Parts: sequence; C-alpha cells; structure tokens
Amino acid sequence: MLRARGGWRALRRCASLPRARRAVRLRVREALGAPEPADEVQVQGWVRSVRSQKEVLFLHINDGSSLENLQVVADPSLENRDLTFGSAVEVQGKLVKSPHKMQNMELKAETIRVVGPCDIWSFPLKMKKRHPLEYVRQFPHLRCRNNTLGSLLRIRSEATAAIHSFFQDNGYVHIHTPIITSNDCEGAGDLFQIETSNKARESAEKTHFFNVPAFLTVSGQLHLEVMSGAFTHVFTFGPTFRAENSQSRRHLAEFYMVEAELSFTESLQDIMQVMEDLFKTATSTVLSKCPRDVELFHKYMAPAQKDRLEQILKNKFVTISYSEAVEILKRASQTFTFKPEWGCDLQTEHEKYLVKHCGEVPVFVINYPYDLKPFYMRDNEDGPQHTVAAVDLLVPGIGELCGGSLREERLPFLKSRLQRYLDLRKFGSVPHGGFGMGFERYLQYILGVDNIKDVIPFPRFSHSCLL
Repeated sequence: MLRARGGWRALRRCASLPRARRAVRLRVREALGAPEPADEVQVQGWVRSVRSQKEVLFLHINDGSSLENLQVVADPSLENRDLTFGSAVEVQGKLVKSPHKMQNMELKAETIRVVGPCDIWSFPLKMKKRHPLEYVRQFPHLRCRNNTLGSLLRIRSEATAAIHSFFQDNGYVHIHTPIITSNDCEGAGDLFQIETSNKARESAEKTHFFNVPAFLTVSGQLHLEVMSGAFTHVFTFGPTFRAENSQSRRHLAEFYMVEAELSFTESLQDIMQVMEDLFKTATSTVLSKCPRDVELFHKYMAPAQKDRLEQILKNKFVTISYSEAVEILKRASQTFTFKPEWGCDLQTEHEKYLVKHCGEVPVFVINYPYDLKPFYMRDNEDGPQHTVAAVDLLVPGIGELCGGSLREERLPFLKSRLQRYLDLRKFGSVPHGGFGMGFERYLQYILGVDNIKDVIPFPRFSHSCLL
C-alpha cells in the first residue's frame, strides 16, 4: 500500500515538472486498483493471453500480485513473434479507465518489450486451460504460474502473517526453534537422521559430527518448553519433518507447524480457547484480505465451504471427552474398519464420523487414556480409567488439525516415566501447556483442497523430492 501511495505521489510530483517524465512502475494489483488514470506508467509481468485483431492487440499480463490480470491494449504494430503466452514483458504507456464493467483500469501501451521469450510449444502450461492439480504437480519449477497455485501462495502468505499477528497481538514471544535436534520430542514419527557426506564421514573416523546422533526436528515443543521457563507465552512457526512412508492425501514428509506454549495455566480450557481464537482470527483475516483467491477454491473445489466457514466463525466449537467419543462411535450405524474400543486410538474414519455426528463443526476431544499419549502429558489422576489432560481438535473432511495438552510439571510423576525432563522441573517449574497446528492441514480445511500436496509450494513425500 505504501508503495502504491508513493507511486501516485511521484506521478503528481512529475506532473508539475516541464522536463520529460519518468514512468512510474506499478504492480498489476496497484494498476487495477488505481483511483484515477495516469500517464507514463510501467508494468512488468508474464503474458497470460494474447489476442491480435486487425486494428488492436490485446494482452493480459500478471505479476503474481493479484488473481486478476491487467488488460493491455496496443497498436498491432507492437506485436512481435516473441510476444507469446508465458513470455515476460515490460509494458509502458497510459493507465486509462476501462470501458468494461469487469475491470476498473486498463493499460494503453506505447511500448512493449519482451524481457524473456517463452517457447509455447514446449511450455507445459497451456493458455486458458484449467490443468488438474495432479498434472501441474509434475512441474515444481513452473506450477506457481498456474492460477490455482498462485492463489494458494498468496493465501499462504496472508495466513502466515495473520498467525504471527495473532500471537504478537496477544503478547507471545516468537522463538526460532532449531531444525537440527538430538531428541525425538514426542515419538511422533520416524525421524530423518542427519549425516555428513561420504568423504567427510570417512575423515571423521565414524564419529558423529555433533558428537551425538542428530535428526531433523519433528516438533519444536521441547525447545518451547525450555523457553516457557522464562517467558509465559511463546510460539514458533517453522518446518518439521517426519519420515513416514505414506503417500496419503493427509501426509507430507516436510510440513509447517504452528506451536505455542503457555505458562501458569492449569486449565485445558485455556489451551483450547487459544486454539479456537487462533483458528477464527486467522481464517477471518484470510477471508477478508484474499476474497478473490479464496473464491477460486470455493467455486471450483468446495462449493459449500464458504457458508460452512461463516457458520463456524459465528459459533463455539463443540467439546466432548474421549469416553463420550467412544460411546458415540459404538452406537453408530456405520461399520468401521477399526472397531472403536476404549483404550484404542481414534482413527481418521472415527474422527470424521465424530465431526459429522456433531453437525460438521470443529470438535475438541479431551482427556485421552494415559497409555495412548506421550509421557509429558499431565496425569488427570481420575481413577480406574486413568486419563491425561490432552486435547485434539477435529475438523470436517480432515480429522485432526491441532493437538495439545497440559504438560506434566510435577517432578515425582515424571521420575517414574523418563529422566529427560527432570532438570526443567527442578528449577522454578510451573503448570503449563501448549499445542501444535499443522499449517497445511489448516489450509486444506479452509480452502476445501482434497490433497495436502496441493497447499505447499514444494511437496516432499515418500519417493518424491522434486527440485
């Protein structure tokens, strides 16, 4: 916005000078939203379509700043053989009011320079063709030129900013947790072990580079817990890695996690409230700042998703206990592949049924069996069933979106389980808890995208690491 204002100030300033004016560079979004016509404007981008008529040449160009293209109107004499779909161009001319209702402004070209030609015969994306997402996934170096991926990347950018703003506005300190770690955190999945190259490994005489085995992180939780001993509210947002041999529509080997930790909290409800507020705040921001981009997904992939999201944003999320969830599943008329029993983990088919049973709204499932969850979750001390203060947030079509818990801060309880956390609990330990949300699953849900591989720029999964 500041850039656009600066551009218009420059235009007005130049208008008062008698000497030759220098063209003001505008992005496509700025040109389309310009409040008034302007002389000497320069726009750069990639050609999305070319249409030549006897008396006029039409181009549509895009620079990634907007889903909408800017129409360029030019004299046919400016056409050349390199001016093709996919070519990079620099257009200079006058910004004028468009006679068409669908657009505010168009660019009347005086010069068109082809910066980078494009061979349309070998270019895998074709003009005005809606390519399946599976097809463009084959071209990681070019898929960002596709309308759907372009919209997705703008939405990712706004969602990332919205998440950071949410935490900053609520007094959280952003922590850069390490990608290389020596711990497995929660036993969340198979790890990628880090090794040096063959030559370096031989010279190291079979010793570890870090003196201990090192891995790519599966979660920043442990490091956040360390920081929560000095800061009451912390969060991290970064890549995590799990070496699961899965090519399902819900799993990636590399994905982004939003994780937070709160000190001085003894209530699982406090954690759940932050999870709900984060979801609603980020989603409202994306819907308001990227309406056209979101509309593209809702129109072609999930026609009813917009109405569902609006209802979800207005209402409280549902909360049920694990025990209640199992009883609901046992009474279901549906036949499950995995029979629901108390003490068994909830499978994806169970999670989706529970969401459907509760009215296709997000559902918190709380208080899971002690034996199902990692050692660090707080013991509820609730008798024969023996549960921990854990919570999973389930959403329609996806299943688990967030997972969190109160952490076990009581030293005697941890001594019987594991020695690793003991020092953190000896020196000024306080009741605390936290959660993690898979960013790609979040985008999958709000946009209605079927495959998680289509909501990340460069998907990594078993047997695939393109580019």
